[in-house]
Amino acid sequence: MRFEFFIAARYLRAKRRQAVVGVITAISVIGVAAGVASLIIALAITNGMRRDLQERLVGSTSHVDLMRVAGDGIRDWRPLLERLREVPHVVAAAPGLYGQVLISKGARSGGGLIKGVIPEDEKTVGDLLQSVSQGSAATLEPVASTTAPCGSGTSAQNDCGEDVPRIIPPIVIGQDMAETLGAKVGDGVLVTSPQGELTPLGLVPKYERFEVVGIFRSGFYQYDSSYAFTRLADAQRLFSEPDLISVISFKVDDLYHADKVGRAIEDAAGKGFQATNWMEQNHELFSALKLEQVVTFIVLALILCVAALNILIALTMMVMEKTRDIAVLMSFGVRADQVRRIFLMQGLLISAIGTVLGIIVGYGLSWLGGHYRFPPLDPAVYSIDHLPFAPKLWHAVIVAAVSLGVSLIATLYPSGSAAKVLPAEALRYE
Repeated sequence: MRFEFFIAARYLRAKRRQAVVGVITAISVIGVAAGVASLIIALAITNGMRRDLQERLVGSTSHVDLMRVAGDGIRDWRPLLERLREVPHVVAAAPGLYGQVLISKGARSGGGLIKGVIPEDEKTVGDLLQSVSQGSAATLEPVASTTAPCGSGTSAQNDCGEDVPRIIPPIVIGQDMAETLGAKVGDGVLVTSPQGELTPLGLVPKYERFEVVGIFRSGFYQYDSSYAFTRLADAQRLFSEPDLISVISFKVDDLYHADKVGRAIEDAAGKGFQATNWMEQNHELFSALKLEQVVTFIVLALILCVAALNILIALTMMVMEKTRDIAVLMSFGVRADQVRRIFLMQGLLISAIGTVLGIIVGYGLSWLGGHYRFPPLDPAVYSIDHLPFAPKLWHAVIVAAVSLGVSLIATLYPSGSAAKVLPAEALRYE
């Protein structure tokens, strides 16, 4: 053990005649631990928010969307879809028809975004249909053929093999929308399209009754409160747009290269098409989260600055108390730079103990919060239903470096004062 470190550790362990110095030292350790734990928890929360939002956004929606620039929809989309599936790095593709509608059940109603899909394709680009918690999305699948006798007229297909549309088409809605409407699986809801139909009496909104066959829960309020899925043919009939889609959704092999793949898809589609990716669609959200993480780090780092001031006060009082001991050491041949290192190491010991305790407490609370999912949040406000924690190892490295660096700066003045003690002056009246 180095001589300086031995003396510094001995000063921390030894009983002091002035109890106030020991109290301030303990407060310094607690202050450093509190600052480090706060930073670890804050970084874990902001990183968890970013991770959860990204996973839910990317998992619930496609990586790349292709639309017409004019916004009038995509016709003759089948050969285009097959051609774009061959674009390098494209894993899956699915057509869809979006439309704003009013969904009502009795006296309750709410606006929603209905999407007509081919379920087999939609499940390859998004997870919303796979997160059905009540009922089943299997009803959205194409109906299998039957051998019903001719003239039955009640089955999905008659005896002649001709498709007979369901009397009430199926729909899958989000959990929050279901709670708003008071709808359960098996209930009927009225879907009204604002596009309407032109009649001799003017433009009349078109409406159709759907049966709720499934309720999904993604945990993301934006989707659970406003999204609904139905079959593509039913959506086209509702919007009076036969054989029209509004978007082709893609899943790529590397979501962080979605912008490059999107440009390749746009070039392959030809003139008149525009591709957007999940990073562009949510750029403002992730920029705000990154700024929040930086601001939170700066604000909570002020706790470490307060702890550093406590270290400065504790070491200054220690130097005043140990002036005679310093003089004796220097009279024995201890150099001034060695005396300076004694108090530098003492300050770093205080900081190191507090930092280790803070990291343990911070990661411990982060683990408990992530494991038991507390505290709960209002998904209508925060888009998620609980506070996520995602601590990373490099968080501890950064926080520890900041903590030790600030504490080192705080030890410069008292260690410099200790090195300037004159043995003759300090021992003159002893």
